[in-house]
Amino acid sequence: MPQLHTYVPKPLAARIAARARARGVPVSRYLAELIRRDVELGWPDDFFERVVGGWKGGRLGRPPQGRLEEREPW
Repeated sequence: MPQLHTYVPKPLAARIAARARARGVPVSRYLAELIRRDVELGWPDDFFERVVGGWKGGRLGRPPQGRLEEREPW
């Protein structure tokens, strides 16, 4: 598997390391998961359940649009 190298400021590196630690994974795996999620094509497996099926509000509806404006011809 190819290795990629990048440089980030120390404060950002510390935040990345903290998030990886919180997930219980090495920094390299944490970053690989972020990249994979951002780069892969297609919808994530649970996308529609989380986003489309995740609406918690009332029924959506379109308010009346009124009549179409009539303009004089050129």
